[in-house]
Amino acid sequence: MIAISFTAAADDADELARAELYGLLSRLWYAPPDAPLLQQFAVAVTQAPQSGSILEAPWQELVAAMRATTEQQAADEYDALFQGVGKPDVFLYGSYYVAGFLNERPLARLRDDLAALGLGRDPAMGETEDHVAYLCEVMRYLIAGDDLGVCNLEQQRRFFRAHLQPWVEQFCNAVVQHPRARLYAALATLTRVFVQVETQAFDLIE
Repeated sequence: MIAISFTAAADDADELARAELYGLLSRLWYAPPDAPLLQQFAVAVTQAPQSGSILEAPWQELVAAMRATTEQQAADEYDALFQGVGKPDVFLYGSYYVAGFLNERPLARLRDDLAALGLGRDPAMGETEDHVAYLCEVMRYLIAGDDLGVCNLEQQRRFFRAHLQPWVEQFCNAVVQHPRARLYAALATLTRVFVQVETQAFDLIE
């Protein structure tokens, strides 16, 4: 899990639900689910984050996929899609989709924006900051963190539009189209719909 600590300060239930969903997306994109997480889905996760919302169907599909997989199957699928020997089948990094290469100018701009927010990568983390899991974790922090000078709606909008909106749907489409994607196809579908919902919501605040 990516190490960005925060104290939940958002009192609004919808905002906390957003933060929790970003946190779950971060966890699942960073690494395959372990046995305790699969067990949580097996016994506890039975409702969509918002009943009747556009997220309900993809959420239920993810729950079903989590319940239908084993820890080893999830790990094998993650490796097949995102690890591999040499070039992975699907890249998890924004720079690849925005610039066509890893470690390009989008990553430099992201690091500048993170520094302005007082954030930085944990040296123990092997992934670069444009990893989709890291970006979801930053969004979770911007929603639920206790520093209101940083953790506010405008900062969320700016960060989302600059570093997630331009490429995440393309990334999710690549996952869904992969022939070995099962669990991660469901996760990609939920992520894509969630990004669409977020995009529409941020458009309304202009």
